[in-house]
Parts: sequence; structure tokens; C-alpha cells
Amino acid sequence: MRLAFHVSNTNHNLKMNTIQPNQLIDSLHWRYATKQFDSARKIPANEWTALEDTLVLTPSSFGLQPWKFVIVQDQPLRESLVPHTWGQKQPVECSHYVVLCVKTTMGETEIDAFLKRTIEIRGGTLDQLAGYRGMMVGSLVQGPLSQRVHEWATRQVYIALGNLMTSAAVLGIDACPMEGFDSSKYDELLGLEKLGLKSVVCCALGYRASTDKYASLAKVRFAKSDVIIHK
Repeated sequence: MRLAFHVSNTNHNLKMNTIQPNQLIDSLHWRYATKQFDSARKIPANEWTALEDTLVLTPSSFGLQPWKFVIVQDQPLRESLVPHTWGQKQPVECSHYVVLCVKTTMGETEIDAFLKRTIEIRGGTLDQLAGYRGMMVGSLVQGPLSQRVHEWATRQVYIALGNLMTSAAVLGIDACPMEGFDSSKYDELLGLEKLGLKSVVCCALGYRASTDKYASLAKVRFAKSDVIIHK
């Protein structure tokens, strides 16, 4: 499945041209957690670049982006991950394998780096952002979130995962989210600790194999009336 639509960047105040609602729903019906990938098929470079951009563009609490995304393409390294992924083969069969990680430290240094980046892009001064800085420090460093920053950051990572999977489906690219892995072993093999990172969840992306029986199964979801509440 592949959908085509045009985005105009000439004026950010104008509504962009979008796909039709039924096209979006068709894409989400088409996608499934791919169990077998066709290892011979690779995601084209321009489409992979777009998927990396969707990760970068993911929204996050305070805008702080408490994450990094490790793209594992080295095949021997991928093979070393399989025993620590409950024996699942997606890491070696897929086109691209992403390990979504949280930063192990989220303090004033990280907040100041974000504010510096904000000024680079939007202009202004640190003095103008002093109130925003104080609010973030008060919450993440001194306030209620300071005791559960890892939990907070982990929740942000799942926003990125959802963004990646939906974007892949719209492009006709298969994906499989994966929590079935030994995070400590991944961290060791990928050298994440020295990078100040902790693995949270993975996502294999590529194209389904013709032998994957799960591709043809109907989705099992509760009725909309069972999960949507209108007030």
C-alpha cells in the first residue's frame, strides 16, 4: 500500500493538502505487527530519510525530546541481538532496526541545551526564556517529576514509536514494535551506557514476507462503542 499526497511549505498558515480519511484508515487496517520480513527487500533511502524525520518531528513534553534513536544496520551486531530478543528473527530479517532509547539524565544541562536550540531556531535570548526554564527546572529537577524522570521519558518514547509506525503504514512500509528483549543486554551490546542512554522499545521495519501467515488475519479490536466514550 502506498499513498501519495502533496505538502506545500509555502505558507505555514494555510491548511496542507491531506490524504482522505478513508486512506488513513485503510493504511491502519493494512498494517500489522509483522512477524516475518522479506530480508531481500530494503526500504528506499528517501523513504527511510522521511521515517527518520518523523522520529525527529515527534512531539514531547516541554518539547525536551528526552530520547535518542539507534539505527542498527550492522548485520553481525543485529545477529548478536537475536538471543536477547526472545529468539525473534525480526532484528536480522528486517530492512531497518530501530532501538528507541531514553536519556539516563534529564537535568539542567539538558534543559539548557534545549533552550539554546530554541534560540538558534526561533531567535530571542535566554533572559526571555527564563520563566520557561524555571518552570521546567521546577518540575523535572526540583518538583514532582524529579523522582520519576525515567518513567516520564519512557512515556515520551512511546509517542515516537507510534509516530514512526503510523508514518510507515502511510508509506506502505511494514513495522513490528518489540518489547520482548533484554534491555540490559541490548545496552551492553550497543554501548548505550557510555552514551548516557537506556533502551526502552524497538521497532523492526521493512516489507512482509509472503510466508507470514499473520499478514492475512483479520484485526481483532473491540467495537468502537466499547472503547470510545463521548461526554
